[in-house]
Amino acid sequence: MSTDTVDAVHVAPHLGVGDRLRLWWDSLSRPAQWGFGVPALVLLALLPVLRPPVLTTVGTDFGGVMAQFGMYALLAIGLNVVVGQAGLLDLGYVGFYAIGAYTVGLITSTDSPWNQTDEWLPQSWGWVVALPLAVAITAVSGLILGSPTLRLRGDYLAIVTLGFGEIVRLLADNLKTLTNGGRGLSQIAYPVVGTSETRPTGVFSAGNAQPPWNAGLFWYWLALVAIVVVLLVVGNLERSRVGRAWVAIREDEDAAEIMGVPTFTFKLWAFLIGAAIGGLGGALYAGQVQFVIPTTFNVINSMLFLCAVVIGGQGNKLGVILGAFIIVYLPNFFLGRTSLLGIPIDGNEIANYKYLFFGLALMALMIFRPQGLFPARQKLLTYGRSMYQAARRVALAVTGDAEQSEGAR
Repeated sequence: MSTDTVDAVHVAPHLGVGDRLRLWWDSLSRPAQWGFGVPALVLLALLPVLRPPVLTTVGTDFGGVMAQFGMYALLAIGLNVVVGQAGLLDLGYVGFYAIGAYTVGLITSTDSPWNQTDEWLPQSWGWVVALPLAVAITAVSGLILGSPTLRLRGDYLAIVTLGFGEIVRLLADNLKTLTNGGRGLSQIAYPVVGTSETRPTGVFSAGNAQPPWNAGLFWYWLALVAIVVVLLVVGNLERSRVGRAWVAIREDEDAAEIMGVPTFTFKLWAFLIGAAIGGLGGALYAGQVQFVIPTTFNVINSMLFLCAVVIGGQGNKLGVILGAFIIVYLPNFFLGRTSLLGIPIDGNEIANYKYLFFGLALMALMIFRPQGLFPARQKLLTYGRSMYQAARRVALAVTGDAEQSEGAR
């Protein structure tokens, strides 16, 4: 264990496990972080294959649960850019999720009047082409929504974004000639790869249902790749001038404006980036289930995305991923269970009360740990890690000298 690691563990003995883990991680060099992170990522990817008894779900396929977690993690990261980094309360994030899903559906579904897969776009790779289009269109929608509304703050912005999410859902429900209304869009394209005699429609097809090498596993792996790419992009933005501007806006927008930060521009950037990530999550969802309906994109789901961010820790990328895992995994953990630790239970009934439990969990967090399970500790330093570690070593040296002087007395 390096000196910095020992310093990180002993710098504040009163901190909790999450804070100690964060300090230890921050003390590692970039290569050391990759050395720990890559094996952890590989282990995470193999969980649906290994199917550990402690984690494996009973009433539903574990690979499918992890695929849903990957999609929710993407949405939580995107919402974290808006809420956690820039401090903008967005209650209608599900609208971007819907736009991404319906963009893929309108381009590739056999029920869509805009379906182009029978003319110039082959069905086998229609989803691959629709994916970047969904991300781009959703980013533009974020730009269109943010341009007139981001001069609002607090509750006013929250109400406007909530209305946006409901408008998108109502449009999907009422534009029957375009979206097929409440019947939805079916037979949406997906990436056709890995075809064989046992899997004639490919590994990503919903017909590939034999665990553990079923469609859920491959969609989970694809979501993990997307999460890593998004984390790299968002992480670089956080360490740049853009990230420092977001934190300044989050902490005190008026002070940031006075200091010369173009707050409206950077808030618009946050909205655009968050919307693009939400569109990516929607495209993954549409390809995985191959069917979209308006009721999927209701305000309750928007609250679940926000719940994942709040539970995990606003502003902490890894924290919101943990929050997304809690939101997805806990209800599925109880499904189909008849006993827990030898105690008879009705797991399906418990899973039906998930909104009540998440509400109680939020109330408890607001009272005892309002910053979330893994709070962010943003360091606004131009030279980042090296200055932070140097300052900590000086502080520890001064503390050690003071303790020695006190002992000598």
